[in-house]
Amino acid sequence: MKQLEEDCPNVNVNCLEDKIKLEGDPENVDRAVAYLSEIIKNYEENFTFEVMTVNPSYYKHIIGKAGANVNRLKDELKVNINIEEREGQNNIRIEGPKEGVRQAQLELQEKIDKLENEKSKDVIIDRRLHRSIIGAKGEKIREVKDRYRQVTITIPTPQENTDIVKLRGPKEDVDKCHKDLLKLVKEIQESSHIIEVPIFKQFHKFVIGKGGANIKKIRDETQTKIDLPAEGDTNEVIVITGKKENVLEAKERIQKIQNELSDIVTEEVQIPPKYYNSIIGTGGKLISSIMEECGGVSIKFPNSDSKSDKVTIRGPKDDVEKAKVQLLELANERQLASFTAEVRAKQQHHKFLIGKNGASIRKIRDATGARIIFPSNEDTDKEVITIIGKEESVKKAREQLEAIIKECDEVTEGEVSVDPKHHKHFVAKRGFILHRISEECGGVMISFPRVGINSDKVTIKGAKDCIEAARQRIEEIVADLEAQTTIEVVIPQRHHRTIMGARGFKVQQVTFEFDVQIKFPDRDATEPVEGLTNGGSGENGGENEGQEGEQEVEKEAEQEPVRQCDVIRITGRIEKCEAAKQALLDLIPIEEELSVPFDLHRTIIGPRGANVRQFMSKHDVHVELPPSELKSDVIKVCGTPARVAEAREALVKMIEDYEADRADRELRSFVLQVDVDTEFHSKLIGRHGAVINKLRADHDVIISLPKRDEPNDRIISITGYQANAEAARDAILEIVGDPETLHREVIEIDKRIHPHLIGQRRRTIRKIIEDNKVNIKFSADDDNPNSIFISGKIEDVENVKELLFGMAEDYERDYLDNVAIAPPTIGAFLTGQGSGSDAAGASENGFVIKDAPWEKQKQAKNLTAPNTQSQEDFPHFAAGGAPVASTPITSVWGPKN
Repeated sequence: MKQLEEDCPNVNVNCLEDKIKLEGDPENVDRAVAYLSEIIKNYEENFTFEVMTVNPSYYKHIIGKAGANVNRLKDELKVNINIEEREGQNNIRIEGPKEGVRQAQLELQEKIDKLENEKSKDVIIDRRLHRSIIGAKGEKIREVKDRYRQVTITIPTPQENTDIVKLRGPKEDVDKCHKDLLKLVKEIQESSHIIEVPIFKQFHKFVIGKGGANIKKIRDETQTKIDLPAEGDTNEVIVITGKKENVLEAKERIQKIQNELSDIVTEEVQIPPKYYNSIIGTGGKLISSIMEECGGVSIKFPNSDSKSDKVTIRGPKDDVEKAKVQLLELANERQLASFTAEVRAKQQHHKFLIGKNGASIRKIRDATGARIIFPSNEDTDKEVITIIGKEESVKKAREQLEAIIKECDEVTEGEVSVDPKHHKHFVAKRGFILHRISEECGGVMISFPRVGINSDKVTIKGAKDCIEAARQRIEEIVADLEAQTTIEVVIPQRHHRTIMGARGFKVQQVTFEFDVQIKFPDRDATEPVEGLTNGGSGENGGENEGQEGEQEVEKEAEQEPVRQCDVIRITGRIEKCEAAKQALLDLIPIEEELSVPFDLHRTIIGPRGANVRQFMSKHDVHVELPPSELKSDVIKVCGTPARVAEAREALVKMIEDYEADRADRELRSFVLQVDVDTEFHSKLIGRHGAVINKLRADHDVIISLPKRDEPNDRIISITGYQANAEAARDAILEIVGDPETLHREVIEIDKRIHPHLIGQRRRTIRKIIEDNKVNIKFSADDDNPNSIFISGKIEDVENVKELLFGMAEDYERDYLDNVAIAPPTIGAFLTGQGSGSDAAGASENGFVIKDAPWEKQKQAKNLTAPNTQSQEDFPHFAAGGAPVASTPITSVWGPKN
């Protein structure tokens, strides 16, 4: 079209539904018609289009992720694919070369046919079972996917927090996969039954058995998973997981082990359910202390929905009896102190019974000692008042309450005179003040004269005492109104928002606390105030000029002219107005600079500013810290004077703690070095680090041993408090011995005897080392393999020498005796080698045969060797492994008997 506009100017082209309309001068129009006709002819010969009606739900699958499917067809087949909606039908239009369109249509139709045959299904499976369905390394879900390769199974991630597993694929396969998944879930649920079995700690080792034999047998035979608490854990519960019937069987078997080993008994105690909470105690502390005191017995209370009053105690007989006595004593105590009575009173009288700030009800509580509970918002019966305590106390409180309620129920009528000019104050704001008086005074009805009637009589209906209380309150309010005055306080407008607080919260508190009205000026009232000095007040406003908060304002006001928008008006009794004025002045924010060590700034800020945000929120201040590159100690704290002072104290405390901690760190950084020969390092470390870890824990120090490649590998560093480091050094020297008094000696013992001296898993040599407090090392040098190095105190070394030589002599004597009577080995005999020293040498690396047939023959016949050609003594074996001879074997290889 751009080319057409260039070649045929001033031609208007309008594309209609099924034709193109051209307007312009004849010559250009003819040229445009020829140009377009050629293009259309080319399109008709080489291009085509197809329209496919498709269900809109298939669009996302046809388009693919981020348009991958459609873009692939466009690039490969050079076609244009558009999704459109016309006349209520959803169509996909394919345009382009004829072959490309045909191929794209075939691919899309194949995709649509496949989608029409597919279905989606949601399976609701508890998300706690999802991990079990997936299995270790995805094994279980992989088995399901291998069976149904055309089904897509989507299991939500833990972050998605949903139970829905989605299946999509061919209808038949999806249905089968759905059944298999439900079957798998059922199997998992059946094999996931959990029971907790309390078993006394002293019997756990018997449940486990020698080398875990008992517990392994129970696990294998019941096909259950049994988890026992760790060795140092005080928990006594053993958890069994598996199929329900298997779990119950395992439970019985474990309990049977305990019952067989001790006189475990079970008893039930009847206790009313209403005392359960008080007996259990806050967080279960009380009942836990009873169980611990009574030898760890198990005390089980019934579930809240069971309505049972039987508490089960299980454990050793004596301990159960002791726990039973304590529980019954507790229940009796609660019963004596839990006598309950109910009193009914109209809901509107409750506030009158409670009194202002709870004064009336507190008086009754103090006099009787009973606890009085009024119904909450959640209670259905709003009139029932519950009294709890000892029987005598409850009766007294009930009598007093009933007397007051009786007076409240006797409805009378009273009057009070109120000047008509004040009527508007009482009925303003939809009668807010009247409603408040009514609530405070037992729900009395207060009626003011109608508008237009010039009367000062106000009628009050209700109980006699309530009427009197309402009359007094109305007279107090009228007296306040009569004595009401207005004062002005000048506070720069920029502070008004801070003074008001969020949604006016702060100023509402001042209004409510001092019973005054506070009016803030309009923001736009910027004209100066005539006749008002800087920092001064209007009527009665100059009396508190000496106060600190107002002086701050005066200092600011001296520099700025007073405007209407800076003047706040307070209305009420003069003394209350002054108090409210001071409260407003105290809300003016100040900024104070504090010196805090720069090293502490990072601690104040905290990770990602968490600490400083918490500090600002807690103390309601704004804290500004200097940029780190300035390394300045000065930080700025902005807020009300009281809050800034509070924040200052908190920062001073933080600085003190920081300085104390830094001083403590310096004390804990004392380093002491000990020179210890490397041969004693392993002794100092101990088995699995037991010795050195105990030293670290006992003396609260850090003990660092040198690395192997360090030049000075004898120096051991001890870091901690000086006294602790010196104590640790003394303990190390006690273990390894003082180098100056250390005696070393090398002895020679045949290396073949070394394993006997060491013992199985080094038990023998370890016992010798521990008993004699010496260090023993066996030579690893091939040049002198018989050497044994002993070091320690001279008397200990001598004792160990004698002990080792004695053990070696005993073993050598037995060993040489065995060698002297040892016959030649089969290998030596069959190769024709003799006995004697050669045989003895062979026995070192081979084995010894005793009571062999030729031994008997040698003794009987004095033969030197058996006849290896004898079929009886050395028979041939057939292919099946059985002897060829069918007659009984009577050779020397037969049994001795």
